[in-house]
Order: sequence, then structure tokens, then C-alpha cells
Amino acid sequence: MARQRTRPSAWPPLDSPVTVGPQCGLCEREVQATSRHHLVPREEGGKYGPTVELCQPCHSSVHRFLSNRDLAQRYSSVELLRAAEELQTYLRWIRKQRVERIANRRARR
Repeated sequence: MARQRTRPSAWPPLDSPVTVGPQCGLCEREVQATSRHHLVPREEGGKYGPTVELCQPCHSSVHRFLSNRDLAQRYSSVELLRAAEELQTYLRWIRKQRVERIANRRARR
């Protein structure tokens, strides 16, 4: 007689949906947390405009590589932002990284 194995109680039921974390709008990875990025910066008139949720490394990198004026004039949608020449090297790199390994670029004080 074969012994029946039981599943540990910590496992979710087989028929339950898999829970996923938020997804970054730029690198499209599942991440632990996101922050709201105004596609047209508030300083350039985008206070009530469209926003996208970005992981912190992507949000920091967007503002590091692109000025607010460039964001307002040339990259006012997620598709345009993903296609930005200035971000291509970064996007190729970030998509290969594990979420846990990426630290915030800002220094802790």
C-alpha cells in the first residue's frame, strides 16, 4: 500500500490564483514595490496628467538619464519612454537582474 503524501499547510491550495507583486511599467518585471512617475513632469505642466508605476531603480534611472524638459517634449508615453535611446543600455541590463539584488541608487543618510 502506497503511503499518501500530504502538502504542508503553508502551501496555497492548488486551485487558488498565484499572487504576483506589482509590475514595473518600464522594465516590466514583477517587483516588490513601485512608485508613481508622471509621464509629463509636474514642473512641466503634468500635475494632473497620466502616470505610470515604476520600480525605484527604473524611476531613478529615468530622471538620471533624461531631463524633465526631454520627458515632457519627447517621452510623454510609456511606449516612447521604453524606446528612448538613452535608456536602452540600462533596460537591457535591468531586465536580467533579480529584484532582491538591486539597491536604491540614493545614498542613505
